[in-house]
Parts: sequence; C-alpha cells; structure tokens
Amino acid sequence: QVQLVESGGGWVQPGGSLRLSCAASGVTSSLNVMAWFRQAPGKEREFVAASRRGGNRTSYTNSVKGRFTISREDAKKTVYLQMNSLQPEDTAVYYCNVQLTGGFDYWGQGTQVTVSS
Repeated sequence: QVQLVESGGGWVQPGGSLRLSCAASGVTSSLNVMAWFRQAPGKEREFVAASRRGGNRTSYTNSVKGRFTISREDAKKTVYLQMNSLQPEDTAVYYCNVQLTGGFDYWGQGTQVTVSS
C-alpha cells in the first residue's frame, strides 16, 4: 500500500518562505514523476511543479516560476517544494502526487499553506 505523508505547511506572512516535504512509503517500483498540486478555496486543483526521474527534469506552472523550487531525494523517496516570496494567492491546500511505473497514480492527504498578514 503506497502512502504519501506531507509536512511543512503552515501560516506565513507575504514575502515569507516555507518548505514542503512528501515522503512515500510502500513503493515497489520507480517513482517516475513526483509532483505538487494545490487547491484554493472554491477553485479546482491545479498543477504547481513536477520532477521527472533521471536528470534535472523539472517543470512549473508560470505563476510560481522563479519563486518555487521542486527537488527530490530518490533514496529517501521524498520530494520537496521550496516556496519563496509567498503571496496571498499562494494560499491553498498543497497535495503531493506520485506516478509510478505502470501508470499507478497516488495522492497525499494535503497540507494547508496560508499566506496573510
């Protein structure tokens, strides 16, 4: 049973930083893609960033480019999201997503990020 445990969310003032972590357990095949999505109140879940296995292959939604950095430690089966220069519009529940070999797709339970003064 694959489980994803997220941590690192919380409250921060505009301009501040947070680092999210997501640790996967029960994984028996390759973590092809490790990604972050977010869902703000009243909005659909949206893609934030992804890291693909092998090489430095990352992608970001335009609104976070230059502010957020995704990274991964495959030995620990962990993905991180460093979030800098946070703004109120970044307030959302952030979800970790992993895609394994064979097309299997798993989600974390979500962690709340609130940016306000």
